[in-house]
Amino acid sequence: MTDWIAIIVGAIINAVLTIVLALVFFPLFFLGPIIGGFITVYLMRDEYESGIVHGGLAGVLGGLMIGILSLLGVGVLAAVIGIILAELGLAVGAIGVILVIFFTILAMLIGGVLSAIGGAIGEYVQSAGNKSHYEYEDY
Repeated sequence: MTDWIAIIVGAIINAVLTIVLALVFFPLFFLGPIIGGFITVYLMRDEYESGIVHGGLAGVLGGLMIGILSLLGVGVLAAVIGIILAELGLAVGAIGVILVIFFTILAMLIGGVLSAIGGAIGEYVQSAGNKSHYEYEDY
């Protein structure tokens, strides 16, 4: 069964870290989805589920959140330009919406792939931790 709470928390972490890292130091933005996918797998209670699938879902939802926030930013920018120059504001708004739709699809794709990688890393770490726990339990 899918642990939606872990996926939503991972998606929020994914979106926040990606935006912060993109603003602070752009080349590190890819760490946001990887950490979000890793945290998603870390928070999963059922260890028999696939970490890659959960991480990918968190990445897609995180990309969608980033796209929605971008749409709000473009809307505010178009409104400000629309107040200053009415005709230019309409054109900027239309072009901005098209660009945000493209950006959202791209963010969902990149976020899904990178979070799936983070989920795979988390699943590996989780299985390595369980394996070492059982090895020392016999002694």
